[in-house]
Amino acid sequence: MSGEPKAVAAPSGPGLETPSSALVVAAHPDDAEFQCGATLAKWARDGALVHHLVLTDGTKGTWDPDVDPGELLERRQHEQRRAAETLGARGEVVFLGEVDGELRNTIENRARVSEVIRRLRPSVVLGHDPWKRYRLHPDHHAAGRLTVDAIVAARDPFFHREQLDAGLVPHRPDALLLFEPDTVNHLEVVAPADVETKLAALLEHRSQLETTHFYRLGDLEEGRAIEEFRTRQISLLEHGDTPGGSLAETFHVIIDQL
Repeated sequence: MSGEPKAVAAPSGPGLETPSSALVVAAHPDDAEFQCGATLAKWARDGALVHHLVLTDGTKGTWDPDVDPGELLERRQHEQRRAAETLGARGEVVFLGEVDGELRNTIENRARVSEVIRRLRPSVVLGHDPWKRYRLHPDHHAAGRLTVDAIVAARDPFFHREQLDAGLVPHRPDALLLFEPDTVNHLEVVAPADVETKLAALLEHRSQLETTHFYRLGDLEEGRAIEEFRTRQISLLEHGDTPGGSLAETFHVIIDQL
């Protein structure tokens, strides 16, 4: 809503080295694919073990008041698993199950996210930027804050001691990449093939294309809307300040403070 964020201090290189593993923490099914799908596809292609953690059940992801929430929940979980598979993600797809639109950064939820981080031990964590100005969706803000707080909890031994007693030792990731950032300081340059993989993964979230993205089911089945959707998504990845004017996804990267 606030426009394209201004890139500041963007790196001269194409991005991070491929991590051994990555965990993307998303508020809803499809958030990961929209915000960092090409990066995840690139890393998965290069051998990274990619995990998804989806915090809410996605049951408000429609403007059809007659949809059964339970059926939508099952559908969106299936779509998310299919999307992760399409990206090449070989890791876990974990659903926290909080009610869509009601996510809160509570101590209990922090412990649950911390447990996932300690158990999966990702080299890189990706999540929503909690400092994004003019953010409208409350789940995105809460998800970003929850991710940041859980990283601190996961790294320090006196947070959630019951997890240590259960054999989960503290874990500190090497980097945190915040997507849809308020300020951009990092670009992950991606190949056209990675963009196509991202688009294929997004198309697995069919329930969203049919409702919140305004495409009629008939248009999708006949393919009339796909090229329009594809063109719009590719335009969001075009950055003239990357080497050679490459395609890239934007982040705010945090390393030293971890």
